[in-house]
Amino acid sequence: MSRSPKVRRIPRPFEPRDLDRLAIPAIISGIAEPIISLVDTAFVGSLGTADLAAVGIASSFFLLVVWVLAQTRSAVLAVVSRYYGEQRLDRIAGLVPIAVWMNFVLGFGFLLLTNVFSESIFRLYNAEGEVLTKAVEYFHVRSFGFPIVLATFAITGAFRGIQNLNWGMWISLLGAAVNLVLNPILIFGYFGAEAMGLVGSAWASLIAQAVMFIVAILIMVQRTPFTLFPRSWRHPELLGLWLLSGNLFARTIALNACYYLGNRFATGYGEAFIGAHSIAMQVWLFSAFFIDGYAAAGSSLVGRFAGARDWVSVYRVSWRVVRQSVLIGTGLALIYTVGYGAIGGLFTEDDAVLALFSGVFWLVVVTQPINAVAFAFDGVYKGLGEGKILRNVLLISTFGIFVPLIYGTDALGWQLHAVWVAFLVWMAARGLLLTLHFQKNYGPRAIRERALTSIA
Repeated sequence: MSRSPKVRRIPRPFEPRDLDRLAIPAIISGIAEPIISLVDTAFVGSLGTADLAAVGIASSFFLLVVWVLAQTRSAVLAVVSRYYGEQRLDRIAGLVPIAVWMNFVLGFGFLLLTNVFSESIFRLYNAEGEVLTKAVEYFHVRSFGFPIVLATFAITGAFRGIQNLNWGMWISLLGAAVNLVLNPILIFGYFGAEAMGLVGSAWASLIAQAVMFIVAILIMVQRTPFTLFPRSWRHPELLGLWLLSGNLFARTIALNACYYLGNRFATGYGEAFIGAHSIAMQVWLFSAFFIDGYAAAGSSLVGRFAGARDWVSVYRVSWRVVRQSVLIGTGLALIYTVGYGAIGGLFTEDDAVLALFSGVFWLVVVTQPINAVAFAFDGVYKGLGEGKILRNVLLISTFGIFVPLIYGTDALGWQLHAVWVAFLVWMAARGLLLTLHFQKNYGPRAIRERALTSIA
């Protein structure tokens, strides 16, 4: 007796509640790392301006390296969500553990590389004297988080691909809580612990990241079809994963060139300037990860519907991600406006730093809804697996707009305003280019052409 052929279930079209269901856990899990850095900066700021500047430089560099190397999370999300939409998840069960170990080894390599050259790296940021010494001390501990953070990101990328963002949320909340508890204990020596200063803050972050990694492994092994060790280190999708990761890697190198130049120019203006810039950048990165968390929910759904070839739902979910992201960005801008005079005081009591921060923070506020468009489409294109487009947009906007603008306005003597005007225009260009490309290639006209092609 022959078996009946397996009937493929057609996924239901996109409904707004699908995105809303994923959005909150995506946002919470997305802001774990920047919250850890914000907490570090807030506690260390009470130790002095040099400590604040040192942690600002070192933690920003740590986050930016993680942002570059963690692009495999987006690649894993894109591949897993596509197979999830095609209902062939079993075909990539062996790919996820390969990606986890690939990230771990990559992070370990950067741990060794950046530790050896940490002093030279921070000299490139114009750090010197006490700020340089303290930045190196903090980073030597914090950098041990590279392999475990990157491996955790690969795991949570797989979670997102199977449309479960709650696990990542609880992992992030746990890590943030551990860091918040340990920071004052290790920095100031409460409860009989040794007072370690800013190095204690680095240890608090590292322990929090290790806890997150262990919990992520336990969930992956116990609750998903993925294992910690693959049966084979070869997989048909591995080359595609590498290519997508490579495009996203190149994209993020261009992105980091902007952050590096911003830090370098700010540090060159003086210790108070880098202190003010560090606070502004920590708030900016927090906002970026916050909005990017919502975009991650969109990535999961876009990848799923692209796998199912439901282009109408891809279009609908993409524009809802953009609209909601802009609302979130506007909300953040309003919150920052209301707390304009108080936010700087959460990080430092230095009057010179606070005056400089107050003078430039309005640019951080204004850029929030503008950032939202770019971050939203970043998430959409990651879900589509279109790393090449994201790479090209970043290269154009970085070297065609940001670099000449920051050098030009610096020559005019704008100082910190030169840095943040360049960031604002750069983000506007990214959002505009992605919007135009999306409408041309995934808009109503493109959907009709795809439908006619499939019929033919």
